[in-house]
Amino acid sequence: MKDKLIEQAFVAMGNAYAPYSKYHVGACVKTKDGKLFRGANIENASFGATNCGERSAIFACYSEGYRKDDIEGIAIVTDGEILAGPCGICRQVLSELLNGDTPIYLSNGKASMDTNIDALLPLQFGSKDIDGKF
Repeated sequence: MKDKLIEQAFVAMGNAYAPYSKYHVGACVKTKDGKLFRGANIENASFGATNCGERSAIFACYSEGYRKDDIEGIAIVTDGEILAGPCGICRQVLSELLNGDTPIYLSNGKASMDTNIDALLPLQFGSKDIDGKF
């Protein structure tokens, strides 16, 4: 599973639109029933309107009705010189939309790392923190 996800994430990275940063990201989510959802980073001159590759992929998956218990893993790849993990916003999103132990595979084609959101974002803020507050 890992190799196929990383391969498909690199395919997705080919669709990145990064005219400002020139930093390309691709991601691929695999569901337990074998469906693949790819995503790439899409930049905007209004940087707050930019969407990262991993959020593009996970949002596509959720848009088709899948939820965290349906997800088998996600690969996130970049064309950077050093291995990079998800940005802070993506970590927060993934902390809500993935199970804590769902595999996250990171790669830049030279180095790779296997992790999960519990390791990438300890002391996560989530629904447990706001239950009953609204």
